[in-house]
Amino acid sequence: MVVYIGRWLRMDLAGFFKENPVAALGFSGGVDSSYLLYSALHYGAKIKAYYVRTAFQPQFEWDDAVRLAKHLGADMTVIETDILTVPRVAENPPDRCYYCKTAIFSLIRQHAGDDGYRLLLDGTNASDDAGDRPGMLALQELSIRSPLKECGLRKSDIRRLSREAGLFTWDKPAYACLATRIPTGTVITEEDLQKIERAEDSLFTMGFTDFRVRMTGNEAKIQLPVSQIPKALERREEILEKLQPVFESVLLDMAGRRNQEI
Repeated sequence: MVVYIGRWLRMDLAGFFKENPVAALGFSGGVDSSYLLYSALHYGAKIKAYYVRTAFQPQFEWDDAVRLAKHLGADMTVIETDILTVPRVAENPPDRCYYCKTAIFSLIRQHAGDDGYRLLLDGTNASDDAGDRPGMLALQELSIRSPLKECGLRKSDIRRLSREAGLFTWDKPAYACLATRIPTGTVITEEDLQKIERAEDSLFTMGFTDFRVRMTGNEAKIQLPVSQIPKALERREEILEKLQPVFESVLLDMAGRRNQEI
């Protein structure tokens, strides 16, 4: 099915999967790729999900991906790789995401091809700005299709539709990989990624949500939504008790989180 938008024709997901009934999906367990996986199955497509497990994904992302795939009865393959063996990824230049996406989706394409899948999809949506995301250039170069974007579905649409579909991911906060917590130009190590994950796990168990722990040297800077800053001040001693064994110093950014996507 297509709908008119001004002078343009735009396909919906039912029409997309009618035209593309067999596909592989780069799957993260996040809001977008979860809804895309659900939609493909809902519209009768033969789809296989591929989850690439690296040091950049925390445990809860893996847990959510497994849970969602089981909930949908989806076929999912897990690919383990050491992303830090890609020199330009570990070096952490401003366009690190380009090299990371290239490596990950090249790996998925190889496995999917071996399994007989020629079309590879990802969960980019119509809200994503290609100008801000070097990784999207990699997707274009590798001819990865983004049905959510092609069908004009924005993040708010996907959350609403996910809720209607009964997916637990509908209200999952936006989450960027652990590498985004390390300043550009600073070499990324697995040890540092583990420190960040431990710190964020600790804050999550204390009831904080939608936050980031940024790392500079061996210093942690906590960025919380403004509404949660008073709670952090009240629980200052508890936060220090949990994070100081991991970091030499712990700071709280009083300005709060400004960009909710990274």
